[in-house]
Amino acid sequence: MTNTTTSRATSADVDVLIIGAGISGIGAAAHLRTLRPGTTFAILEGRDAIGGTWSLFRYPGIRSDSDMPTFGYGFKPWTHRKSIADGHLILDYLRQTVDEHELAGHIHLGHRVVDAGFSSAQGRWTVTTQHSGTREKARFTARFLFLGTGMYDHDDGFTPEFGGVEDFAGTVVHPQHWPRDLDHSGKRVVVIGSGATAITLIPSMAGETGHITMLQRSPSYVLSVPSHDAIGTALNRLLGRRRAHRIIRRKNILFTRGVYKASRRAPKLTRRLLVANVRRQLPRHFDVDTHFTPHYDPWDQRLCVVPDGDLFKAISAGRASVVTDRIERFTRTGIRLASGQELDADIIVTATGLTMSPFGKIRLSVDGETVDPSDTTAYKAMMLSGVPNLAFALGYTNLSWTLKVDLVCEHFCRLLDHMDTHGHDTVVPVLDDPGMERVPYMDLSSNYVRRGILKFPRAGTRGPWTAEMAYENDVERLRDAPVGNSALRFTAAAQARPGSRAEGKR
Repeated sequence: MTNTTTSRATSADVDVLIIGAGISGIGAAAHLRTLRPGTTFAILEGRDAIGGTWSLFRYPGIRSDSDMPTFGYGFKPWTHRKSIADGHLILDYLRQTVDEHELAGHIHLGHRVVDAGFSSAQGRWTVTTQHSGTREKARFTARFLFLGTGMYDHDDGFTPEFGGVEDFAGTVVHPQHWPRDLDHSGKRVVVIGSGATAITLIPSMAGETGHITMLQRSPSYVLSVPSHDAIGTALNRLLGRRRAHRIIRRKNILFTRGVYKASRRAPKLTRRLLVANVRRQLPRHFDVDTHFTPHYDPWDQRLCVVPDGDLFKAISAGRASVVTDRIERFTRTGIRLASGQELDADIIVTATGLTMSPFGKIRLSVDGETVDPSDTTAYKAMMLSGVPNLAFALGYTNLSWTLKVDLVCEHFCRLLDHMDTHGHDTVVPVLDDPGMERVPYMDLSSNYVRRGILKFPRAGTRGPWTAEMAYENDVERLRDAPVGNSALRFTAAAQARPGSRAEGKR
């Protein structure tokens, strides 16, 4: 069992300070343990549990929306038979990773990072934390800062302003704050939303509710995939899990990238195929055109995945229904729609989206000057222009998140090796192309992206400043390309830092 530290240490100094003990932060720590065993590090986690998303969200049916052989780490094969996995299985996987790499002693729970400032004179970051229970402050210093904070606000989800919500006599709940004691047995439930959370909740709750309705303003593309990978299972039996892992991972990457590329190159054909796939799984009389035919092209927004068509099975069995309409207002007994229809409800779930927030809302500064992430440009989608000795991990929007995290962590370790070899103390990306257009870091048209992306670093349109959501391109520039680049400015160190790989080789 994983035992993590709830230390109230008032100070500590390390080579690398990792912020966040979710899938990105744990991945970074595991890479450091393996590739740079002499490097000292600590992980600061604001909550009282590791796991990030997978310990924060507790709504019924929470699961991955990517296949686990690619959502899991490249260094640790996914061994469970489910390819689309439940949240508790993913959390167990992360706990196993912590145990296998002996990371528990490096994790400090309950340490919410308030601010982080870099001093060029000292070549160090100073990070101030506040303990979640006692409100006591602590200070940590480090040569490098690695931000594994994800891209969502863990405190607040997004809920639009609904007129009349105070009149509703039942229970209103947001999936991000799911009550442990919420009883939905036999209740009439309305889930507002059509994204990944809504399509997960509907089939998970349908077997116990009196009836459950997905109320959407507009539909999303929904793709049914097997929850178990028959080819993967066969390969595991024939080759063993270690050897099969690489093949299964490559197969799944090629499939997912193939679907994405087909969507962008032939959107009309892909649209017909996706809608036809839905139509085959629903009763003949069901109005697929209204409820499952979006007005945008495939992959303008993230594709929603349902394992074994569970959403369609719940609808076909009459346990769930879909209503596509606009909300006029809440009433005492439910929701009145723009069409005049009224939906009666005992419980209303506002699966209306998440709130994007860059870098865990940490106040960043360099030599006393505040850094606004939106004023920076992302270098290789993992560092910030003008900010020394900082790396971050933001995963893919059109592929498994962790595929990008693995590449970033590998490149980060290579960068540290390069600096040790050449006696460098600091590195900072410098945008020396003032005429280059800066664009949003993500180009999805989803509402949550539109609401929040302008707070994030911008991307460039050429060279190492692009933020392409293309795994094959990132393999080339993060895994295969040299670390050195004309956009990076290195500062020579007076002496090697203790704990570095270079010192260990002497």
